[in-house]
Amino acid sequence: MEINTLKDIPEIKGKKILLRVDFNVPRNDDGTVKDDSRIQAALPTIKELQSKGARLIVMSHLGRPKGEIVEDLRVTKVAEYFAEVLGHPVKKLDEVIGVNVKKAVSAMKDGDVIMLENTRFHAEEKSCDEKFAKELASLGEIFVNDAFGAAHRRHASTAGVAEHLPSYGGFLMEKEIAALSPLLEEDIARPLVMIFGGAKVDTKVGVIKSFIEKADYFLIGGAIANTFLKAAGHEVGESLYEEDKVKLAREIMMECEKMKTDIILPHDVVAASKISEDAETAHVTISDILGDMKILDIGKWTAEKFCNIIDGAGTVIWNGPLGLTEIEAFQGGTEAVANFLAKKQGITSIIGGGDTADAIKQLNIPPDAFTHISTGGGACLEFLEGKDLPGIAVLKKTK
Repeated sequence: MEINTLKDIPEIKGKKILLRVDFNVPRNDDGTVKDDSRIQAALPTIKELQSKGARLIVMSHLGRPKGEIVEDLRVTKVAEYFAEVLGHPVKKLDEVIGVNVKKAVSAMKDGDVIMLENTRFHAEEKSCDEKFAKELASLGEIFVNDAFGAAHRRHASTAGVAEHLPSYGGFLMEKEIAALSPLLEEDIARPLVMIFGGAKVDTKVGVIKSFIEKADYFLIGGAIANTFLKAAGHEVGESLYEEDKVKLAREIMMECEKMKTDIILPHDVVAASKISEDAETAHVTISDILGDMKILDIGKWTAEKFCNIIDGAGTVIWNGPLGLTEIEAFQGGTEAVANFLAKKQGITSIIGGGDTADAIKQLNIPPDAFTHISTGGGACLEFLEGKDLPGIAVLKKTK
C-alpha cells in the first residue's frame, strides 16, 4: 500500500498545516498526562514539519464527550505537557472552529504551533459532517494525518478534511502501515501464532475469522477466554463472559478444527471471589471453577504452554492482555508471556496497541524488545482484517 507522505509535500515553509494526531492519552485524576507514549510517537512528524517552517494547527480528540463540551475532557493540560516535551510554546485554543480560531491562525508565523480544542466536542466530528469538515479544512492549506489510532474512524478530522485539502501521512502513519502490511501477505514467517486477550469477543472476531486459514495457533486468554470456555462446556462461575457470543465462539472453534488451526484455551487460571488489590486468589484448573469464583488471569501452566508454542514461532501477533493487568495479582500470565516473547530472538513480534501496549509499558518491558508495538488497538485489528481504513484510504497515492 502506497500513501502520500511528508516527502511528497512540494513546499512546507510558511504553509498552514492541519495536523491530526492521537493525543487521547491516559490521564491522572487531575487531568495531567499519565502516559505520553502517543505524544512521543507523533513528535518526529511534528518536529520535522516545524523545522521546515510549517505553521502547525494540531487537532486531536480526548475521551468520549459525545458531541458536548465536557470540562474534564478539555485538552488544555495535554497541550501544556505537549509544549514541555516539544520544547516549544503551544498556543492552546478553547474552540475547534470559529472566528477566534481563524484570527489566531491568521496571526501565525513560521514554526508556530496551535492546538485546537477536543474535536469530539462537536457532534459533527463523529458524523463526518460536510459543513464542519469544510470549515475545519479552511484553517489549513495542507492536511497531514499521523493519527493511526483513529484511522479506522470516518470522522471529520480524519477523513472529511481530506476531501478539501492535499493530504499526506505522517511518519507514524507510514511506520504503522509498513510494519503491519507484511502480515497480510501469504509468505509470512511461520508458524504464525496469534494471541488474543481482553474482554470482548466481537472486537476480535473479524481478525480471528480472517486468519483462521492462515494462523497455526490461536492462544486465547483474558475475559474472552471465558466465553470460549463456556462454549466448550466448562463452568466459569461468576467470571465475566459474553453470553450472546457463546454460539459464535463455538462456531469459531469448529471452524478452527475443520481448518486444522489449533485454538488453545486456558487449562489453569488465577481466580478470586472479588476484584480488588487485596483479593484472596486461588490457582486452580478450569474443572475446579465453581460458585462465585471469577477467572481473572491465565494460570502458570497455561502461560508455560503459551511460551512453549511461541518458542517455535516465526511470527507472533498479540492483541489483548491475558488477565486483569490493572491489578498486580492478575498480571502474572501477561507478564510471563510478554517477558518470554521479548527475549525471543529471530521472530517477528507485533503488539496490537491499546490495552496490550499499555500492559507492556506497565510491566516495564522495553518497547524495542518487540518488532513493532502499534499505537492503535481497534485500528490495528481492522487493518489486519484487511479492511480499508477511512483515515488511510484518503492518503493513498493515485495512479
